[in-house]
Amino acid sequence: MLLKVTGKQPNSKMCLVCGLKNQFGLHTNFYELDNNELLAIFKPRKEHQSYPGRLHGGIISTILDETIGRAIMIQSEGAIWGVTIDLQIRFKKPAPLDEKLRVVGRITQNSSRFFEAPGNYYCMTVQWQLKDTENTLKHLWRKLPILTKKPRNGKL
Repeated sequence: MLLKVTGKQPNSKMCLVCGLKNQFGLHTNFYELDNNELLAIFKPRKEHQSYPGRLHGGIISTILDETIGRAIMIQSEGAIWGVTIDLQIRFKKPAPLDEKLRVVGRITQNSSRFFEAPGNYYCMTVQWQLKDTENTLKHLWRKLPILTKKPRNGKL
């Protein structure tokens, strides 16, 4: 099944995951798909190594967390950001260090304060599943504040 990219989510300058000017960052790009899933594309570098030739599990967890946290933005048109309150991951296979990887996240349950979302990691060339969170990610979401007047002390 082919999916269509309906939009690209913005990158920031200094974010650890998506920051384009962060020399230590992961430089991940995020794409909204026509089935309401979010796709993250990431190319590991040698600095992300765990055991020889393997991507560190903490890096995998970080990108998965960011992807799921951003997935709620598809439904809210960017007005809501997810904040992790629970993250449980079961690794099934090691992730290779020398191949582009993709993460797919989707919202499966959404209430007034919480949403749940499973996420999966895939190798771009081999297409085998590296891990599955099986509905164990829970995020607290909040609306982004909109500053309508200048604060008393003149600082944000």
